[in-house]
Amino acid sequence: MRRAAVVAVAIAILVAVAVVAFRPSKPGGSASSTAFDLPALTGGGRVRLAAYRGEAVVVTLYASWCTACVTELPGFVRDAEQFRGRVQFIAVDSQETGDGAGFADRFHLAQSGFVLARDIGQSSTGGLFKAYGARGLPVTVIYDRHGAIAWKALEAVPEAELARQLGLVA
Repeated sequence: MRRAAVVAVAIAILVAVAVVAFRPSKPGGSASSTAFDLPALTGGGRVRLAAYRGEAVVVTLYASWCTACVTELPGFVRDAEQFRGRVQFIAVDSQETGDGAGFADRFHLAQSGFVLARDIGQSSTGGLFKAYGARGLPVTVIYDRHGAIAWKALEAVPEAELARQLGLVA
């Protein structure tokens, strides 16, 4: 009887520790595979998927250390310029260990029409990275005008493939 009580207390402690360990880090927000509310990459603003209801949206997760992102982003910039006014692009700095804002500046993302956000959570314990089921970067998700996921790639996407997918939702 006493042994069962000790085991029950130990299990309760482990559950409590797991809940605390896997909650999103500050500053907070919410992120899921169908909706998100993230802090802006710089400044104090917020980036919310709901703000773009009625528009097709491309979300790309990147990090300054991601070599595939270096290859992919120039094509994304060209597509963002080609689809300006018909598709909103959001770049989310995720899994960052370096200078994500400097990386975004290097590719002129904001000047090309991208909205810039920062993923919540640390490592793979929270945020869009986890919600999308990512295993690495880059990640690209296209939302349709109703806010539902229309297409997702958990790998680098060639410019022509992104343009083809956007032609289906734009």
